[in-house]
Amino acid sequence: MPARLPAPLRRPGLRVPATLRTPLGLTGTGLLALVLATAVLAPLLWGDAAEAVDTAAMLQGPSADHWAGTDNLGRDLLFRTLVATRLSVVLALAATALAVGVGLLLGTASLLLGPRTGRLVTAGVNIAVAFPGLLLALSFAVIFGVGQVGSVLAIGLSGAPAFARLCQTLVAGVATRDYLAAARLAGVGRLRILLRHVLPNVGGPLVVNATIGAGGALLSFAGLSFLGLGVQAPAYDWGRLMQDGLDRIYLDPLAALVPGLAVVMAGLAFNLTGEAVARTFSIDSIGGVSLLAGGALRTRRRPDSGGVPGQDAAPSAGVEHEAGTDTVLDVADLVVTVPTAAGRVRPVRGVTFRVARGEAVGVVGESGSGKTLTALAVARLLEPPTTVTARRLSFQGRDLLSGDHRTLLGTELAMVFQDPVSSFNPVRRMGGQLAEGARHHLRLSRRQARDRAVERLRSVRIDDPEHRAGQYPHEFSGGMRQRAMIGLGLMGSPALIVADEPTTALDVTVQRQVLDLLAEVRERDAVALLLISHDVSVVADVCDRVLVMYAGRVVEDLPAADLATSARHPYTRALVAAVPHLGTDLDRPLAVIPGRPVDPADVPAGCPFAPRCPLADARCRAEDPELVDGVACWHPDEGLPATVPEEATA
Repeated sequence: MPARLPAPLRRPGLRVPATLRTPLGLTGTGLLALVLATAVLAPLLWGDAAEAVDTAAMLQGPSADHWAGTDNLGRDLLFRTLVATRLSVVLALAATALAVGVGLLLGTASLLLGPRTGRLVTAGVNIAVAFPGLLLALSFAVIFGVGQVGSVLAIGLSGAPAFARLCQTLVAGVATRDYLAAARLAGVGRLRILLRHVLPNVGGPLVVNATIGAGGALLSFAGLSFLGLGVQAPAYDWGRLMQDGLDRIYLDPLAALVPGLAVVMAGLAFNLTGEAVARTFSIDSIGGVSLLAGGALRTRRRPDSGGVPGQDAAPSAGVEHEAGTDTVLDVADLVVTVPTAAGRVRPVRGVTFRVARGEAVGVVGESGSGKTLTALAVARLLEPPTTVTARRLSFQGRDLLSGDHRTLLGTELAMVFQDPVSSFNPVRRMGGQLAEGARHHLRLSRRQARDRAVERLRSVRIDDPEHRAGQYPHEFSGGMRQRAMIGLGLMGSPALIVADEPTTALDVTVQRQVLDLLAEVRERDAVALLLISHDVSVVADVCDRVLVMYAGRVVEDLPAADLATSARHPYTRALVAAVPHLGTDLDRPLAVIPGRPVDPADVPAGCPFAPRCPLADARCRAEDPELVDGVACWHPDEGLPATVPEEATA
């Protein structure tokens, strides 16, 4: 059993001992503890003394009996200042709580209410932030009236826009993380996503801001009371005491300075504590990784035909075929449209392919060719204003373009993302993240779901899975996180795993282990695999069939065994030639593909690869070839040499 890591490395979060060991932490927390203790104990210890009227000692200066002097009724000003701590702190905390609550509602509106309503709320917040906080507070104080309640509402609402802006920024930083996409795909509700996945990851800055905001609210309350808009007699807070002492500032300065000093000390306590928390309240998200999707515990298996079918003729060629009974994914004329300032752009243009049960299909191409967008469109993870259309998009015979596709995908499709940082929630334990989908979809108890998570971690070759299930993502190595991703997808019995660059961030040894694991899962459970990769050698080694994409279209569909020797499209052969191997002549420059990939917003007429192809002629530049017999090229039989010609790379 591996040794357990030290406690500070096992659980990220608030490290109070580290805070207390710093001068800033000691000063801030010490002052804050003193202020809070005074707020609790002062009314009990000196409440009667603060209210005792002594007409014989009215308006006296400092003395041995009254260290800060007395007011116009002979009441001790020092005792009254101490007792006023409770009301001053309670009102400041109430206003801070109101600001935090309203700010959270406004800051998370886009997540809870959707992007359209969220944009309206964001616009309102931006307008409110443009006004100075003091001006807002004074305006609200006039609206709500003088007194304690009106002051709480005024200061709380005036502080809400700044907190909402901070919350919007923090939420936007995690809203696109893959673990949130995983939760949405699993069918988790918006409120649960907010409470369990978003707020824990942005809680540190929010707590810091709220702590510092409490100090600001304290000062604002003192200001309103000093102006006569806050606490009214006979109640009193520090601002009220400063107002009463202002008339005697030249005769008895302590009458105004003592409550003023209390305001400064309390505000300093909140702000120093906030600064200390800011240095130590951290969420360690280093090395976070994840998988999206859960599977159903029972998936009806269709009889395996014993063979792997090839790609049907393209629909554009005028040939239609019914999908076989072993077809898991059937895509025809898939189009992804993205609105831009320059107009509507189609980065995926009429992609057609099928994936059979137990088959591994690879998708290769340069960056920007549409590989990842195709995978996201298949999983229906592209959100408006991006639109997905297709003549046919079905998963195990069910239409993904209509109906509850999220529930369907969340129970029978697994997706492995390429981002090793944003996919696993960094503040939740690995076992809990694996178990969440099983509890939601399979209706398992907490214990059953955890046991299943441990079993799945064991099945993907993670040592000591019982211990590892209680750890956080940053405690897993890169290879372990990738294996945990696969384990998450196997919490049920998925029929298809879509893996988008699953080995990009791994070294060669770990990459081999992950690929072997995918092959083992596929063979053991007859799971289909759609592997997106820029690495031609990986796809050729793992997959049965390869789809080569360029400019948002499939330009060649061929068996993986033929990729290195029998590719017919010039682009495919150029991709293969650009991969170094043991026989590469080190004295010659590495082969490259001339030119640049096509901009989806400016696809040229004719064949998109024509500007980079050494075989292109006038027809290639004028007419775009259809995918016929597995290749979209006007010169498929003319072929290319094994490497790109020197004149083509010049």
